[in-house]
Amino acid sequence: MRRELVRGEVREMAPAGDEHGELAMTIGSELRQHVKTNRLGRVYAAETGFIISRNPDTVRAPDAAFVRQEVIDATGRLRGFRSGAPDLAIEVISPGDSYTEVQEKVVEWLEAGCRMVVTIDPRRCIVTVYRSRHDIEILTEEDTLSGGDVVEGWALPLSDLFA
Repeated sequence: MRRELVRGEVREMAPAGDEHGELAMTIGSELRQHVKTNRLGRVYAAETGFIISRNPDTVRAPDAAFVRQEVIDATGRLRGFRSGAPDLAIEVISPGDSYTEVQEKVVEWLEAGCRMVVTIDPRRCIVTVYRSRHDIEILTEEDTLSGGDVVEGWALPLSDLFA
């Protein structure tokens, strides 16, 4: 079972299924290639924990994450969880996820300082980009996901993601 710590309470989740795993790997590998080529920071795989609040503690693990180079330079490589939110958190919605659970994660990431949260809904082939609670963009297969000022120069045609 996968686990996250939410306000001091351990929550268990079923392992990712085929579609979820493939989408997370696709977007994570595309992101990593761009970030590595341009020396923008680090990309983290699914289940990497980030401590996003204390007392009670919350440790969330997105399906992919990006942390900019300035943060990496200041902290170096860590053996435990990284404290604070990544600059970008990507969440692939699983069949068992409820709308409430997904929205809870999005809000927690944003409140912890995440500059961009991306949710991927494979059932509807929709990607939602959150830059704040009020700056929300909904994309379809015909659109291109852009890293904007968070991951400069990164773009992924969603037709490639959902192919």
